[in-house]
Amino acid sequence: MRSPKSRSRNNKSNRNRNNPGNIINRVYDSSGPEGKVRGTPQQIIDKYTQLARDAFLSNDRVAGENFQQHAEHYTRLLSEAQREMEARRLQSEQQNRERQQREKEEREARAERKSAQAAAGEGDQPDIAPASDNMDDSDQSGLVETPESKPKKAPARTRKPRKPAKSESENTDADAAGGTPDAPEAAE
Repeated sequence: MRSPKSRSRNNKSNRNRNNPGNIINRVYDSSGPEGKVRGTPQQIIDKYTQLARDAFLSNDRVAGENFQQHAEHYTRLLSEAQREMEARRLQSEQQNRERQQREKEEREARAERKSAQAAAGEGDQPDIAPASDNMDDSDQSGLVETPESKPKKAPARTRKPRKPAKSESENTDADAAGGTPDAPEAAE
């Protein structure tokens, strides 16, 4: 059985190979002639060109050429990444333009249909014509009538519950107090 530590290392290396990500901002470790150089491709290029300049100033042509080759490698890597990014950007822009054109054509087609319906006096009626009720056996469409397709009846209004009838004892109390319970009070 493999240990979880080795499995996580494998996943990290596979992840980097399958999806390189943004190469322009990715940090690299470059093992050059004078030790490791760490940074983004542009930083590594700058460092190696500076080292090459210093080597040429100290009359060391071999080291200068070596540094220039290292800088050239990262220059190629950076330019290839920039070309890929530009190609992806152009492709996405093209797809966006095509999508916007399709949407515009669909909107125009809908507007034309709507204006044609308004001119014909149909208004906001649906495009589907109602089926006739008397169909011949030879002219069956194969559709089954469902409860959803039947016309719906308007729901009955709910009534308010009645007030309970008052007993005779309440009526006599109201009469003694000065009138019927339903009668409005006299204005003073």
